[in-house]
Amino acid sequence: MRELVLTPKFKRSFKKFVKQNSSLEAKIIQILQLMKEDVFATQLSTHSLQGKLSGLKACSCGYDCRIYLL
Repeated sequence: MRELVLTPKFKRSFKKFVKQNSSLEAKIIQILQLMKEDVFATQLSTHSLQGKLSGLKACSCGYDCRIYLL
């Protein structure tokens, strides 16, 4: 199992996002737990990014919520 390092910026963004979309809090926490177990799990739909974010990967928590992986 890997360890997730949540940056202060992520924590602030998470609090702000959850305040506006409280129904997504449980889903985001579930996705973070799944990321701990396997970053490339099929449920995450992890994909590589291009352009300025080339070299990073991302997974989606919903239509307007994305988590970037270093």
